Amino acid sequence: MTKRDYYEILGVGRSAGDQELKGAYRKLALKYHPDRNPGDKEAEERFKEAAEAYSVLSDAEKRRAYDMYGHQGVSGAAAQGFNPDTFSDFADIFGDFFGFGDLFGGWSRGRSRAQRGEDLRYDLEITFEDSMKGLEAEIQVPKLEACPECRGTGAESDDGWTQCSVCRGRGEVFYQQGFLSIRRTCNQCNGTGKILRRPCRNCRGDAYVRVNKKLKVKIPAGVDTGMKMRVAGEGQPGANGGPPGDLYVFISVQPHNMFERRDNDLHCVFPISIAHAALGCEIHVLTFEGLETVKVPEGTQSGDTLRLKGRGVPFVNGGGRGDLIVHLDVRVPKKLTREQRRLLEQLRETLPDLGEEEGKGLFDRLKDYLT
Repeated sequence: MTKRDYYEILGVGRSAGDQELKGAYRKLALKYHPDRNPGDKEAEERFKEAAEAYSVLSDAEKRRAYDMYGHQGVSGAAAQGFNPDTFSDFADIFGDFFGFGDLFGGWSRGRSRAQRGEDLRYDLEITFEDSMKGLEAEIQVPKLEACPECRGTGAESDDGWTQCSVCRGRGEVFYQQGFLSIRRTCNQCNGTGKILRRPCRNCRGDAYVRVNKKLKVKIPAGVDTGMKMRVAGEGQPGANGGPPGDLYVFISVQPHNMFERRDNDLHCVFPISIAHAALGCEIHVLTFEGLETVKVPEGTQSGDTLRLKGRGVPFVNGGGRGDLIVHLDVRVPKKLTREQRRLLEQLRETLPDLGEEEGKGLFDRLKDYLT
């Protein structure tokens, strides 16, 4: 019997794309599926015919061979029928019909897949001084670890596990659905191929126990609130032999009573008297390296700043430090002795009235504008 053309079977042109092929096959599969046509041999043949056509045309290499050589070019591939690698396509097509969603969604190759463990978070608060210098912090992280009694097997002894009687240790079961041979993860053993007969008395079969693990975490100098440190492999253990997750240590830095951090610069306020501001002076500024003598120029105004290079916060990745910026705050005394008042009054007599000078200058500019 001569085979019909695959494009003719699906009712599409030779330039049809993947979505058009899938839509055409879906329509035919739903129409001729054996479950919708019980006992109808013609419908079953049409269904097989459409499935064979789709299995070839949905594969780029098979389709190229078919376009060049016809049925002879894919005779071996067509005889193979359904390829397990294309089950995801059939799951998409049948997912919401005939109850196939669970069949294809639950299908797996052999045993349960290894899964990576969950990541953990630990919040660590450190002092401002520690953030400037760095430290090695010792923390205790609540997490799961393999049970020491059963070494993570969950069984009381070597014979605590027995082979699953349903799948016979394969981790999956096979059965017929129409003309399809379906395999899915065994519900009895969840794909492990074995049944726990005698649970470990220490972990009660969980294979893991809760511990507070002590860890030393190196915190580099320059860290700031919101930064996090990754400790590889110290998260929760993986399932089915999968790798463990990671631990993330989130940093919170306590505020300082003198310094304020802005990026990698430090800021502080230093009060000086009006005499020191007018005449200039030397002040002793506290840094994280100790006291440093800094010269204040004469005529300093309140709010002026002094910059100490390289006395700020270290860069976390190295490469220097920020600066320390000193904000000068000129203070006016609230109480004066008689001698201080006398001297200030004498000084006042020798100084110009800044308000009158500013007002005179404004009057002159206004006069020039009007004339």
